[in-house]
Amino acid sequence: MSITPESVKDLLSSQDLGERLRGINQLRLISPASAFELVQKVITDSNARVRYAAVSSLAYLGRENLAVATTLLRDRLLNDSEPDVQAAAADSIGGLQITEAFEDLQFLYRNSSEWLVKFSIIAALGELGDQRGFDLLQEALNSNEELIKMAAISSLGELGDKRALPLLLPYAEDGDWQIRYRVAQALRRIGGSEAKAVLEKLARDKVEQVSEEAKLGLSAS
Repeated sequence: MSITPESVKDLLSSQDLGERLRGINQLRLISPASAFELVQKVITDSNARVRYAAVSSLAYLGRENLAVATTLLRDRLLNDSEPDVQAAAADSIGGLQITEAFEDLQFLYRNSSEWLVKFSIIAALGELGDQRGFDLLQEALNSNEELIKMAAISSLGELGDKRALPLLLPYAEDGDWQIRYRVAQALRRIGGSEAKAVLEKLARDKVEQVSEEAKLGLSAS
C-alpha cells in the first residue's frame, strides 16, 4: 500500500496510539508541505509521546511556514505539561534558529525545575546563535548538573564570542575529561591566540579524545 497524505492523515486521526505514532514517522515520506499541515493536527495530542514526536518533527518541517512553527513551538515550550515535550520544543527552536523565542527560553530556564528542560534550552542557545544568550550560558556554567555545564561550554563555543575565553579557560584543567574535550571543541570554534595557547596544552592531554580535538583546533588556526 502506497503512503499518501490521505493515508497518513487517517493514521494521525486514529484512536490507536501506535497508528498515530506510525503516522508521524511517515511524515518524512510525503511532501514537506503536506506533512507540515498534517502534523499540526497532533501537536496538542492527548498523548505525550505523540506530542513529543510531533514537536520533534517540526525541527525539519518548520521551515515550510516558520511563523506558524514559531507559534506552535513557543506554545509547547511554555504550556506543555510534559518536560520531554518542552525539551523537544527547545531543541526544535534551536534547530530552526527562532530567535524570537529567546526570552521564552530564558524564562523557562530560570523557572523550570526539570534538568532535561534546562539542558535542552542551554544546548539550543548554541544553535540559536543569538548573542543575548551569552549571560544565560555564563549562568549555566555554574549548574550543579554536569550535563548542563557541558552543554553551556559547547554552546559558548558555537556562539564564538571571545568574551567566553576567560570563562572557559579554568575548565581546561577540569578533572573530567569530557569537560576538557568540550573546552577543546569550544576553543577551536572561538579561535585566537589565547585559545591557541590552551589548545597547545590540551594537545598533550593524556586522554586521546581530548588531545585529538585540540590538535584539530591547532591545525585549523
